[in-house]
Amino acid sequence: MDNSVTTTLDMAMAEMQSGEDDNFGFYERLLESEMFMILEDEVGKDVARPLVLDTSDCAVALIFDTEQRLAEFAGEPVPYLALSGRKMVAMLAEKDIGIGVNLGSVSETVLLPDIINWLAENLGCKDSIEQEKPVEISAPFNVPEPLIKSLDQKLANMSGVVLAAYLVAVEYEAGGKSHMLALVDVTPDAQNGVAEAMSEALLFSGIEAGRLDITFLSAQDASIARFAKVGLAFEIPELILPKAPEILAPGMDPDKPPKLR
Repeated sequence: MDNSVTTTLDMAMAEMQSGEDDNFGFYERLLESEMFMILEDEVGKDVARPLVLDTSDCAVALIFDTEQRLAEFAGEPVPYLALSGRKMVAMLAEKDIGIGVNLGSVSETVLLPDIINWLAENLGCKDSIEQEKPVEISAPFNVPEPLIKSLDQKLANMSGVVLAAYLVAVEYEAGGKSHMLALVDVTPDAQNGVAEAMSEALLFSGIEAGRLDITFLSAQDASIARFAKVGLAFEIPELILPKAPEILAPGMDPDKPPKLR
């Protein structure tokens, strides 16, 4: 099989095997990646039946991170479904089915049903999307480096979705203390997905019983200045859209003068 193309899952598996990272990094890449699942038959009436193989440990569905790897494994044209790893895990949770990931490639592994169930239970945003306004905002402290790294990786891929992000320490009127991530200019229809991604950053940082409050601010919110002054700012690349080509009337392009007949 052709493994000449190195994917993000391959790199995450290599980091895990070298001891540079635990399996959280691999799970995170799996959930974020578009995956391709072999189906038993063509999708019909919004029903997709994964092809399931029986193994000595459990029944497994087969998913791959490239169409080429799926095709090479199958050896013949087969129906398949393309979804995020996150949605595939949610689909198979509580079905007593494991997942065979990239079988035949350098990042092949089998996730048993208990791992699938654990991932599914933690996919939703367990952390609060905070409504109570903090009475005090200060610089973050004792934030574990894995969490900062995980947040940085998530936010670096959100060009055009999140304008700015600041991590601060907060104290609430009732006396509670926490860390808060302020996300600027996220549209309402994108907020649940962004909050879910931030929750996963906390989950896959490997921190036990951690808490991260999330608040969404409009770009015109006066409180942004306070967050920017004391908070840890994350770099979010600017989304640069290609310019529409300039259309010139015939004969107006100086490099292409009109031809005389």
